[in-house]
Amino acid sequence: MGSNLAAPAEQLRHAIRALARLPQSQWVGVSSFYVSDSLLPNQPRYTNAVAALDTTLEPLALLDALQAIELDQGRERTERWGPRTLDLDILVFGERLIDEPRLKVPHYHMQARAFVLYPLAELAPDLQLADGRSLSKLLTRCPFEGIERLVPQA
Repeated sequence: MGSNLAAPAEQLRHAIRALARLPQSQWVGVSSFYVSDSLLPNQPRYTNAVAALDTTLEPLALLDALQAIELDQGRERTERWGPRTLDLDILVFGERLIDEPRLKVPHYHMQARAFVLYPLAELAPDLQLADGRSLSKLLTRCPFEGIERLVPQA
């Protein structure tokens, strides 16, 4: 999850509460928050985290629920990769490989994004992706650069 508009850390906290209420799902946990520069120039910095859910929702039903949360929090899809109040992506879905027009899992390009891999490693350090890659191997190829772990607030 990520946000770079309208109080990003608060956007993530609000999203966490919404994720915990999803039907057919059980909250597992959330990583620390991390701050990083946008991948595109002239955008505000992002605050990111990774959340874990156990769910019996089908992947596209989960995607629909996540997009509803985004819309509820003011997400406007006017510019591809533009600034946003909230972005909720499905990184992995158990041991499933998904290649649908609306959804690719494991998430494409996650292997090159420190702001995804390091929070994910907090929750699942021994993770093996459904495509055979190990998270530990991905981390060795993606240094902890350009991101900052936020100190948890009491």
